Amino acid sequence: MTARQQRRRVRVWFGEHVIAQYVAEAPLAARYEQAMRRRFAGLRVTNDLLGPQD
Repeated sequence: MTARQQRRRVRVWFGEHVIAQYVAEAPLAARYEQAMRRRFAGLRVTNDLLGPQD
């Protein structure tokens, strides 16, 4: 698996609206996700795998 295939997209949701989005390799995305969960405790935070990019 290449680094491109391991990229993740973290989003912070306010209802059905994305208010923040971050794309990075898995370890950085996990750190960002945890920081956003602490900062926005009442909002939904998702961390999704991005598909391969050409």
